Amino acid sequence: MAPHDLYRLRDEGVVHELSRGVFRKAAAPEGQVDLIAVALRAPLAVVCLETALALHGLIDQIPAKVHIAVPRGTTPPRMDFPPLKVHRFNPDSFGIGVEMYEAAPSEWVRIYSAARSVVDAMRLRHLVGDVFALRALRSSLESVAARPGELVDLARTLGVGGSVLQAIEVVLS
Repeated sequence: MAPHDLYRLRDEGVVHELSRGVFRKAAAPEGQVDLIAVALRAPLAVVCLETALALHGLIDQIPAKVHIAVPRGTTPPRMDFPPLKVHRFNPDSFGIGVEMYEAAPSEWVRIYSAARSVVDAMRLRHLVGDVFALRALRSSLESVAARPGELVDLARTLGVGGSVLQAIEVVLS
């Protein structure tokens, strides 16, 4: 489609511009357009940390930015909308725990599992804060979003098994 046709459709209200170069039909079902915009502009990115924890129902806060992970060594996306917080993860472990999340009917985004999101919060406590990470851990254990054994196995795979096991023991005591 020629750009002038696309902008004419935008001006007529047939499509909405979600982000620079990302359009969606105005009649499309409601959904989380910020996540859809990210998925379309950065198909390799994975929703992580605060955003993933919120989507899994493990924290009550609504993140001010969409947190995404990209493999270290790749160029992160540049977007005006939505505001992003980009985290660079090791390419060897980047694909561990990736799931698909339906942001709108038949529109999917890549997201880390509840267990991976909790383990990431624990291993990146210096970025998200100890209290935040421990609350996410407690919520996951209380809601059975992740079993303790699953968390420990994943934490060992990501190289933080000892600290996560110790935190689980403290939270469960």
